[in-house]
Amino acid sequence: MEKDTRRRRRPAYLDHPGPLPLAHRGFSLDGLENSMAAFGAAVALGYRYVETDVHATRDGVLVAFHDETLDRVTDRLGRIPELSWREVSRARILGSNEGVPRLEDLLEAWPDLRVNIDVKSRSAILPLARVIERARAHDRVCVTSFSDQRRRAAVMRLSKPVTTSAGQGTVTRFRAAAELPPLVRPAVVARVLAGVDGLQVPVRHSGVEVVTAATVAAAHEVGAYVHVWTINEVAEMERLLDMGVDGIVSDRADLLKGVLEARGQWFQ
Repeated sequence: MEKDTRRRRRPAYLDHPGPLPLAHRGFSLDGLENSMAAFGAAVALGYRYVETDVHATRDGVLVAFHDETLDRVTDRLGRIPELSWREVSRARILGSNEGVPRLEDLLEAWPDLRVNIDVKSRSAILPLARVIERARAHDRVCVTSFSDQRRRAAVMRLSKPVTTSAGQGTVTRFRAAAELPPLVRPAVVARVLAGVDGLQVPVRHSGVEVVTAATVAAAHEVGAYVHVWTINEVAEMERLLDMGVDGIVSDRADLLKGVLEARGQWFQ
């Protein structure tokens, strides 16, 4: 089904001629997730889009890091919100000399790179808004969160619009609305997704299929995008692309690139 893009603005962030390939936490087969090396590896592959999570240190420095603690992937311990940036900056990702990057470092290192940002905690809201404002990165970030409240709180502090993605509450309501009869479905889906540009969702959640031909069509009826995470198998990438999803988030940026190249859908 063709997207009715007349119903909503087309953010600059989504200005891409094909399905968006997003490198999940950068690209590393060696466990260096969310490191400058991993982000650089994704860029070297030709990626224009990377995904990262963010947390704020005790003194308000925003770091590009998935976990709330340093314990799993670095040589130090502790909860990031309870540590100063000086303490966090001393941590090294296991098996490397890579430190924990600030989001600002990522935005500055590659000025044309587009960054999908998952706001992991309430303490990260204000620091994120400040970083986006300082970097003037409004057109090259997508702000998302499992929490609709966190996403809204971050976006309302910005001087310009940014691309956004739905939280869990909105996704749940959308999934129900997508099942409505065709005559009423578009109007209800449009209301549900009124505050966001699209959805970033898993294929299934708690045993419920989230990404189906029907849900993709329902989103497209109102001009909303559907990005799917985290897809690392070639066959599943192919299936979702055949279904018409608008983007895939993957740990295997190399495999995703190969799939898109074979389909004539790899663009830089």
